[in-house]
Amino acid sequence: MPQEYFGLGSIGQLNDILSLVKPKSIFLVRGQKSYRSSGAEEKICPFLARYPVTEFAGFSSNTKIEDVKNGLELFRERFPEGNGALIMAIGGGSVLDLAKGIALLANNPGAAEDYVTKKKRIQPRIIPFMAIPTTAGTGSEATHFAAIYVDKTKYSLAHPSVVPDYAIIDPSLTFSLPPYQTACTGLDALAQAIESYWSIHAGEESKQYAGEAIRLALAHLEKAVTDPTPRDRVGMAKAANLAGKAINLSFTTACHALSYPLTSYFGIPHGHAVALTLPEMVIYNSQITEKECNDSRGVRYVRNIMQELVVLFGVDSAEEIKRQIEQLMDHIGVERRLSPLGVASQNIAQITADFNAERGKNNPRQITREQLQQLLEKVQG
Repeated sequence: MPQEYFGLGSIGQLNDILSLVKPKSIFLVRGQKSYRSSGAEEKICPFLARYPVTEFAGFSSNTKIEDVKNGLELFRERFPEGNGALIMAIGGGSVLDLAKGIALLANNPGAAEDYVTKKKRIQPRIIPFMAIPTTAGTGSEATHFAAIYVDKTKYSLAHPSVVPDYAIIDPSLTFSLPPYQTACTGLDALAQAIESYWSIHAGEESKQYAGEAIRLALAHLEKAVTDPTPRDRVGMAKAANLAGKAINLSFTTACHALSYPLTSYFGIPHGHAVALTLPEMVIYNSQITEKECNDSRGVRYVRNIMQELVVLFGVDSAEEIKRQIEQLMDHIGVERRLSPLGVASQNIAQITADFNAERGKNNPRQITREQLQQLLEKVQG
């Protein structure tokens, strides 16, 4: 795990980190607009003033292989041997994932897509790497993988050394997030935590992270969107970080697997796309049978997990969890149906065809393409 600095004003720790790392230069991967609007530019420029800085910005909102290749080309052009460079990422989850790709592949020669698609074995990262999130959602600063799209298909570039050396989580950098972005990123954190909790790879440590992330998100997400206070922003930043730590151990499941084609083909922001199927997936997983159980610990274990989620939500049944998530989406202004988002009934087959099988296998209940279609039809509206 990275050396973390969390809390309001923790961006001030950047000076100490730079003094410790002693980079000769900095390769800054940043959001095009968020770098300024979040206040990050104003806060970190004094610390960067004594270093040569190369900036990389102006890429896709969802990390594409072309973005990684462009970043690698610029990095290798400026720093052929690494030359004491520090890679610093400041932005949302896509910015951090892009920087992860550049940092990891900088010392892995050849075509970047061969590593992303697992055709070539990855050598560990050797370039120092720091992550500073400006959203409260993905928890990318705490995970050992990065989401990268190749020809509209999502891949996970995974390696233990993808985890940053340092992470600064300063909730003040999320204060200027507009409501819809706050809602989408916050729903991503909530979904990650729920999916981590029921994942077939969940253990006591990941469940501890996920459970606390769920409690924080339920306590703070609505107000963070509708009437944000520093307390709510801090709560959501913590929820996102904990959810990241949870999925770093357990991985995500079917809701994330379905979200990728929704984002690729219909432009629905990632967190929104994930949340669309979450209410129905709660019901689906709660109805698990012995025959459909993916978890080696058995159907009774999974049913107990679903009951633990009921308790975490403070309700009496999976149906009430579903209603609570739907009400939350309504209250924070996030569309719950596919039709208004441009997804017609004839598009459902395309979504199920591009279902990410790797993440789908982590789901506690097996799910066929026919069952996926039925679930999506319920959400379609």
